[in-house]
Amino acid sequence: MTNPVSSSVAVSIVVPVRNEENNISPLIAEIASALDGRWDHEIIYVNDGSTDGTAERLAGEMRARKNLRQLRHEKSSGQSAAVRSGVRAARGAIVATLDGDGQNNPAFLPDLISAIEQGGERVGLAAGQRVGRKDTGFKRFQSRTANRIRNMILHDGTRDTGCGLKAFRRDVFLSMPYFDGLHRFLPALVRREGFDIAYVDVIDRPRHSGVSNYGFFDRLWIGIMDLAGVWWLIRRKKPTPVATEVK
Repeated sequence: MTNPVSSSVAVSIVVPVRNEENNISPLIAEIASALDGRWDHEIIYVNDGSTDGTAERLAGEMRARKNLRQLRHEKSSGQSAAVRSGVRAARGAIVATLDGDGQNNPAFLPDLISAIEQGGERVGLAAGQRVGRKDTGFKRFQSRTANRIRNMILHDGTRDTGCGLKAFRRDVFLSMPYFDGLHRFLPALVRREGFDIAYVDVIDRPRHSGVSNYGFFDRLWIGIMDLAGVWWLIRRKKPTPVATEVK
């Protein structure tokens, strides 16, 4: 079920999480610090089938913060599904996302949101691009390799699609075809819909606690198939005709 946009909420922050109980409270405090007094906003945590104390920690935070919401998947369905659930439930016309592990600094959210507002109808996505990454050397290598191959095939003009810090128009996101892995191809798909992209350099940092829930070899072959599928979608896109009503 898709909720209507509410005039009382300008921006919705969507945070997908799975087993991040120790990162919940610090990150919510940082999001609030970055946005309070600047935009009327809500924070939507999508609990993607966590088996630790994530749900309880969020419930405690919700008692203190009226603009905090929790959506819960009965079982883990992946990051793209969690982001989509959050966007569908969002009340703001602008949606911003960030990862729930603390590596994405919420201090950059205002820059992303402002880029969407200042871009007008022309800009559909503001994408964070990481500098000074704090991941392991192997993870940086796999990310560089994946980005190079993706850009060579899709020509999306983006050096880093893996950064969770993004802002976009809710209606633009919901107009795109959905598939598992969508979040890694947003720049190419937004361009496919005819919109421009704004880029914001963001500084990466170590996660607060815990370990990554996503592995390279778990998604390698799926990523290759997704890349082929997105290439096909772009090739099959035709210009949307201008329709006028005859009275």
